Amino acid sequence: MITPARSGRRRYAAAVAVVALLALGTSACSDSGAGAPVAGGDGQGFVEGDGTVTVIDPADRQAAPPLSGTTLDGKPLDVTALRGDVVVLNVWASWCGPCRGEAPALEAVYQDTRAKGVRFVGINTRDQTVAARAFERGFDITYPSLVDDSGSLLLGFRDTLPPSAIPSTVVLDRKGDVAARVLGPTTYTQLKRLVTQVAAESA
Repeated sequence: MITPARSGRRRYAAAVAVVALLALGTSACSDSGAGAPVAGGDGQGFVEGDGTVTVIDPADRQAAPPLSGTTLDGKPLDVTALRGDVVVLNVWASWCGPCRGEAPALEAVYQDTRAKGVRFVGINTRDQTVAARAFERGFDITYPSLVDDSGSLLLGFRDTLPPSAIPSTVVLDRKGDVAARVLGPTTYTQLKRLVTQVAAESA
């Protein structure tokens, strides 16, 4: 019998192999140095983060801004309704090289932690819907992503995330407060540790 955790690790290993193959034939924002401006799918400049991790003490946390909209599947989603669970928000786009690199890790952590009351929500920004859906199929992403064509959803997080930083990840605690963030691509080990820490604070 394959446990959810083992299944997640196997899926992660398989997806990493896909990323390696894609990396041989494509160049994207990962070609820029950390902190350098990169071009978005609509020609807008974006800044690739350097992977800096910030963990916020529970006493110093602030509530995340309201976040709602329509997913790539055309369904309504209000993140506020997910309070009571730990929520991982990941900003991504199909044209972003580092987003491809971290996609297997995100899905694997989701599969390994969902039974602990952890939800994942992507924020697909400045992208084309067809390309974004192909990205999700290619990496077997099973959690929903909100459509943020104009980048307006990210503006609500301007006190937490630089609006131009992609990829980036925010972890919300069960109260809906910002508990941690990663500016730049994350890894399975790094994200699993952050999510597990926040999920263990209260059940």
